[in-house]
Amino acid sequence: MTSGAVVVADLHKSYGAVDAVRDVSFTVEQGEILALLGPNGAGKSTTLEILEGFRTRDAGRVDVLGIDPGDRATGRELRERIGLVLQDIAVEPYLTVRETVARNAGYYRSPRDVDEVIGLVDLAGLERRKVRTLSGGQKRRLDLALGMIGNPRLLFLDEPTTGFDPGARRSAWQLVRNLRDAGTTILLTTHYLEEAQVLADRVAVMSGGTIVSEGTPSTLGGRDSALARIRFALPEGCTAAELPVAAAVPDEGLVTVQTREPTATLRQLTGWALRRGSVLDRLTVDRPSLEDVYLRLTERDVAERTMDGSAR
Repeated sequence: MTSGAVVVADLHKSYGAVDAVRDVSFTVEQGEILALLGPNGAGKSTTLEILEGFRTRDAGRVDVLGIDPGDRATGRELRERIGLVLQDIAVEPYLTVRETVARNAGYYRSPRDVDEVIGLVDLAGLERRKVRTLSGGQKRRLDLALGMIGNPRLLFLDEPTTGFDPGARRSAWQLVRNLRDAGTTILLTTHYLEEAQVLADRVAVMSGGTIVSEGTPSTLGGRDSALARIRFALPEGCTAAELPVAAAVPDEGLVTVQTREPTATLRQLTGWALRRGSVLDRLTVDRPSLEDVYLRLTERDVAERTMDGSAR
């Protein structure tokens, strides 16, 4: 095992004849954010439940902050060191926000200050509000507070901003970055690819129960070396054959040019347009997005599960 906060090696878990997780290996370094991505049924939840100590593994090695989460003898020690923000957290609806956070603080030897945490998740002023009266976004911020109150060294965030409006989501992102900068290691799962792009130091993609690619958001799946794409609306009265560079057949009114030299190619195109007195409307230059790469990496798993109706 290495010195990472989380080390997983050759992890396996089956349910009958179905391999939910197979040959999964990855490391989360101390003080980094790793986003574990994948479609529903890819094996993410099973993997996280094993790391959190809620589910036993069939084979492989797992180390979480120096503890084997499958060892019941060290279960209390593991819970003291980690924080959980799950998709569904059961809380008493008739307790107030402050009562809920204070009660959870009592489960830890050295919790964070209750009022500080309430303020960090933007629930200040709602301390006396009953949980049952909170909006969906406010309840999700309460979930964040409960995950943070134990001052964890490792925080599991499972779809942490579901139900947030754009402003609240960005505030939550800054809070997560602040936690990382203060030394907290974070393992994140999300279906918001923008969230992974903004927050993650590294990304691992699961498909069919295994890791199919791993890297930084900018290099995952060869993003950094992929061809650049130049897109624009074909000027009126012009055909793609008249362009100074090879271009794809117009799709929904847009021409796509792929190139390894976007600066030179763009100069050719704009010079051609200026000489004609034309305008390249809706002009954009980009490389494949994280979403493009993610869909390519997982498309076979999604297609297989769509055909047989199963979910692994």
